[in-house]
Amino acid sequence: AESAKWLRSAAEQGHTDAQNSLGNFYYSGQGVAQNREEAMKWYRLSAEKGNVAAQGNLVACYDSGKGVTQDYAESAKWLRLVAEKGDVGAQNRLGLCYYSGKGVTQDYPEAVKWFRLAAEKGNADAQGNLGVCYDSGKGVAQDFREAARWLRRSADQGNSEAQYHLGLCYFKGAGVPLDDAQAYAWFNMAAAQGNKNAAEARAIIIGKLTPEQIAEGQRLARTYAEKVVK
Repeated sequence: AESAKWLRSAAEQGHTDAQNSLGNFYYSGQGVAQNREEAMKWYRLSAEKGNVAAQGNLVACYDSGKGVTQDYAESAKWLRLVAEKGDVGAQNRLGLCYYSGKGVTQDYPEAVKWFRLAAEKGNADAQGNLGVCYDSGKGVAQDFREAARWLRRSADQGNSEAQYHLGLCYFKGAGVPLDDAQAYAWFNMAAAQGNKNAAEARAIIIGKLTPEQIAEGQRLARTYAEKVVK
């Protein structure tokens, strides 16, 4: 409560970090009575002065409809501001907005643009999403080899969805040599993280593998898991 009192003093003097923090207090009910409408007021004051954290909080509120009427278009508007400042998580999320048409007009090339910006900075989710775009040819010329390259970069960071799709690449021989043991290894890694699609794919492929291939796949999975970039 004492912290909230001093935060309010600083917020009322126009300090944007204090305004955002006071918004957090109201959002969670920490030191003040919970009031998400009041939280929105302080987030907006801070966000309109360029505070990136507050802009991100506005995105979350408009996405969830907490403290404000749910509005995906308004969420995407604030998300773009954060993305344009170089936030890789926001860049990937904005790419997803354009990919799905959530809050913006669906635009696959625009989605690829934002995925690539984040992927080239090492964001695993964006790398996986870019790989899927190359695999499907959405927003970019279909290129299985390029798809496998980006999927591998994401999979090596532990992204289960990328691991699943990389397993499919090996299962189909798309962009990489056809290799059932490799496919099994990547399905195994993704399934271990709770990826249901990978678990189903593993159950299908295991029926066509020899005991030696299964053992090799398990060995590869252990090796890759030890090398996952933390």
